Amino acid sequence: MGQVKVGTASWTDKTLLESGWYPADADTPQARLGYYAKQFPLVEVDSTYYAPPNEQTTRLWAGRTPGGFTFNVKAFSLLTGHPTKVSALPKDLRPEGGKANVYPKDLPAQAYEDVWTRFLAALDPLVEAGKLGLVLFQFPPWFTIRRSNKQLLLEVAARCKPLRVAIEFRHKSWFEGDNRAETLEFLRTHDLPYVVVDMPQGHRTSVPPVVEATSDLAAVRFHGHSERWESKDIHEKFGYLYSERELADWAPRIQSLAATAEATHVLMNNCYRDYAQRNAADLIGLLDR
Repeated sequence: MGQVKVGTASWTDKTLLESGWYPADADTPQARLGYYAKQFPLVEVDSTYYAPPNEQTTRLWAGRTPGGFTFNVKAFSLLTGHPTKVSALPKDLRPEGGKANVYPKDLPAQAYEDVWTRFLAALDPLVEAGKLGLVLFQFPPWFTIRRSNKQLLLEVAARCKPLRVAIEFRHKSWFEGDNRAETLEFLRTHDLPYVVVDMPQGHRTSVPPVVEATSDLAAVRFHGHSERWESKDIHEKFGYLYSERELADWAPRIQSLAATAEATHVLMNNCYRDYAQRNAADLIGLLDR
């Protein structure tokens, strides 16, 4: 069985800081990351979805964590085709025209290339420290199964090489009927890690929990089962505390997944107060049994 690392999708969420999970003396960014890294071997950086990271910040992350610690980094929204605030772009790459949000097509070709270059270059300190796990590409709900989108997946992997990318879908077409086998085979053929998701079902963005590994690196992200999944408030959307029974049902599925991969990354993305941290600790205990 390959190594399983469990962590959470944030260590700086405002409600987490208010929850009392951190001890009183962990009152600086350095102390908080240091404390987190003593509890878990893995963390997902979600802030990079909202704005590209900078090299100075990633160098601090690398220096504030012990050897063997792993950062998974979520790709910047523009790089996955999501609407992106113009204010999130570097000032010299912001297009004129007064739009609040832009898509890749709204940028000059060279500006789009520069966004890619700067995003990947900012990850260099994590790569140099051996602490970059994967770059998570979570595609939008309108990213359906079709030839052009498959080609885009290959383009993303090529741009990031030799960094490892992982693919998360948010449209059920990838797994409807015969598409499920087709999707998994495509990912395996091109050695693209697929992200297993646990999330509320019955919504426009719902994807079933297909527990499969398509590469030597497997990934699972737990989004919770909030009744407010469609809410614009991220804490209502992800504010869900898993029960021990729910996690116990997932433990053998994770072990089965890990048996087919060299490494498996499990992230709790139910980020509200200390829900994710509590559930991650509970899951580690179940897996250790």
